[in-house]
Amino acid sequence: MVEEHPVVVIGAGPVGLAAAAELAERGLPALVLEKGAAAGAAVREWGHVRLFSSWRDLVAPAAERLLAPTGWTRPDAGAYPTGAEWAAAYLEPLAAALGERVRFGAEVAGVSRRGRDRVVDAGRADAPFTVRVRTAGGEERLAARAVVDASGTWGSPNPLGADGLPALGEAEAADRLTYRVPDLAEEQVRQRHAGRRTAVVGSGHSALTALVALAGLAAEAPGTRVVWVLRRGAVGDAFGGGAADQLAARGALGRRAQEAVDAGHVEVVTGFRTAGVRREGGGVVLTDEDGRALAPVDRVVALTGFRPDLAPLAEIRLGLDPALEAPAALAPLIDPNTHSCGTVYPHGAAELAHPEPGFYLAGMKSYGRAPTFLALTGFEQVRSIAAALAGDHEAAARVELVLPETGVCKGPGLDDADAQAGDDGGCCGAPEPVAVAPVRAVLPVLR
Repeated sequence: MVEEHPVVVIGAGPVGLAAAAELAERGLPALVLEKGAAAGAAVREWGHVRLFSSWRDLVAPAAERLLAPTGWTRPDAGAYPTGAEWAAAYLEPLAAALGERVRFGAEVAGVSRRGRDRVVDAGRADAPFTVRVRTAGGEERLAARAVVDASGTWGSPNPLGADGLPALGEAEAADRLTYRVPDLAEEQVRQRHAGRRTAVVGSGHSALTALVALAGLAAEAPGTRVVWVLRRGAVGDAFGGGAADQLAARGALGRRAQEAVDAGHVEVVTGFRTAGVRREGGGVVLTDEDGRALAPVDRVVALTGFRPDLAPLAEIRLGLDPALEAPAALAPLIDPNTHSCGTVYPHGAAELAHPEPGFYLAGMKSYGRAPTFLALTGFEQVRSIAAALAGDHEAAARVELVLPETGVCKGPGLDDADAQAGDDGGCCGAPEPVAVAPVRAVLPVLR
């Protein structure tokens, strides 16, 4: 019977492990598959980041209940951890408490129905899922009664091109580009930018963090120049809500970025939709759709958002919004064309379900290309999903979620009449946690 098989959770990040804790609490067998070597593998990749969210909002309720008997002590609720601290003090102990329910070094290469591709109707709902897993020892197939994909979007940054495609020449200039906020505490990374000219492309909190960090480097290393490249026609509300932001550290980041611009440490280029990258001398030149070319830069930091990797789900019947690539019922609630930060409507299993019964996207991946995800959202998502899988439909429908407002942020904040939504990561925050201490970053959950 299908019920005899475990619920497979893809990804041992904050939301994936929270899902396993919820399932365990309800007595449902669960198996978490993580391609990395440790819990929160993606979180560890931005371990120097200090989050906007405090410990108060970074521990899933079911996870805390699971950890309590182990002697685990919850960190100070008012403190703001770095990614490394979050992983070490919470995710790693949580994975240990889940024990054999978590497998590392197990990459999910594909999901389907046993003996049926996505075209076959007959007996589909009664067949277990087949999860193809790639390990160091080869490939294997696992059977699952349900699948919760909480693998995030960390591994799929958007390209530099404003049309969603890689800019012409982007691949050839790969050694001069990065899609992550530089960790200037690493000497090798620091030397790539010190005394050099760097272009930061994007308008989300990732970009603001990079601007603040590089402006600080400019004060220490003569000759360091920063160019902020925006698609929008003016800076507008890119600095966020400031003092009106209910996440104080997030508002502070915007203020610091604005101070860096006002002080002349950052050159601003607006209305620039990147179309090409070409090498020139020892650097690169960015060109836009109208043929305008910027002065050469040594490095480009492309912080233009993330998108979900749907390739492993090619044989699953997904019901996705054509624009956001988020579940169709969820998309209207998070669409950056109309969504105001912090006004996410309550949602759970019903909004996260797909035409494929028993399959769910959760965490950052459930938001597709929308940029406003917070950890609290993911914890509530998987609580509802676990309840639905346990047959407790009343609990699954009882979803409550209140997120901090930015105070001013609504829609993509673009000034051009023809501007596209989701400009450079959207209005409310980047789809990755990004910060260089002491700046704190918004916490969408990763991958």
